[in-house]
Amino acid sequence: MRQSQLFSKTRREAPKDEVAKNAELLIRGGYIHKEMAGVYSFLPLGLIVLNKIIQIIREEMNEIGGEEILLASLQQKDTWQTTDRWDDKKVDNWFKTKLKNDTELGLGFTHEEPLTALMREHIRSYKDLPRYAYQFQTKFRNETRAKSGIMRSREFIMKDLYSFSKSQKEHDEFYEKAKESYITIFQRIGIGEKTYVTFASGGSFSKFSHEFQTITDAGEDIIYISDEKKIALNKEVMNDEGLAAVGVKKEDLREAKAVEVGNIFSLGTRFSEAIGLTYVALDGSKKPVIMGSYGIGPARLMGTVVELFSDDAGIVWPKSIAPFDIHLIEVPCDESTNKAATKLYENLKKAGVSVLYDDRDARAGEKFSDSDLIGIPTRIVISKKTIEEGMLEVKSRAKGHVTKMTESQLVASIKKAQ
Repeated sequence: MRQSQLFSKTRREAPKDEVAKNAELLIRGGYIHKEMAGVYSFLPLGLIVLNKIIQIIREEMNEIGGEEILLASLQQKDTWQTTDRWDDKKVDNWFKTKLKNDTELGLGFTHEEPLTALMREHIRSYKDLPRYAYQFQTKFRNETRAKSGIMRSREFIMKDLYSFSKSQKEHDEFYEKAKESYITIFQRIGIGEKTYVTFASGGSFSKFSHEFQTITDAGEDIIYISDEKKIALNKEVMNDEGLAAVGVKKEDLREAKAVEVGNIFSLGTRFSEAIGLTYVALDGSKKPVIMGSYGIGPARLMGTVVELFSDDAGIVWPKSIAPFDIHLIEVPCDESTNKAATKLYENLKKAGVSVLYDDRDARAGEKFSDSDLIGIPTRIVISKKTIEEGMLEVKSRAKGHVTKMTESQLVASIKKAQ
């Protein structure tokens, strides 16, 4: 992409009412636009990053047998009344609306009920199980407060997977697969070292659920970490029973602030019994399907990455989700530098390297400042000096060091890192 053709622009300042670092930097870098508190639109650069995160999640969900679907956002009242989750006293973050004929509808905040109802048409026998359906769907939650940028918003994309199993054993086996898959996702995105499998309350379905908590000062949760076991406990289960169940001692744990980037729950038969999702077993008996729920917010992940990987100058994207591999800058913008930069740009594209080419007629200082703010991993500068030397000036955004290399060396190094 040529930067002169990019309609979104960088900004020196973020909106005055924005307090979250992730939103400030993403707005200033031209990644997102703030519509209102807790509601953001994704601009071209932001959508590229979001889609890269989504693709990593999609690949890992497919790897464990997930089938991708897309359910409706508009929800029927009677579907949710079967599980007693339509009542605002039971669920306090509904967005509700009405059709012109006064039929009351809701905007989905999760999808256990509608998918369970849908599966009644597709699951009848033990031969139809197990099934693992997932989606990337816009959710709506009427949050009382929305002050953490894209880490806590009122409208957001959620990856929610739901498992449907014949037995507890079959469910448990998939649950562990999903847990390992989540760990892989966070490693691929670049936050694996700071993300802990965290034991949390399982409610009425099991002793524990599992959250995936990433250490950051921007987090709203308190967790207690066992560095030896690479696990953590949520504050709600930090008691004698929780410590004994996990096999850790309180004095061996350290306290930290964290943000929840994913969660997995055993649902048992709560939804299948209420909605009537059963299957005929091998012995001819009719049994309720055992379910699980597995969620990740791609935008929340994006915001968490920015909180973790940024400095005074701007964002520092991990290579796996950066909008481009290279930020190519020509200075000054004249005939000779333009010719050399354009040639390199075309050659890199042919080699399968993604490039944001800053071909704008702007001062060098402005270009370098914008490059630091946008945070693409590698910056290449084409100048009269580099043309004379026959070498490329390559700067790492993360490490800050500058090296000289040929075009072939550059392509080889990027291919190796991919």
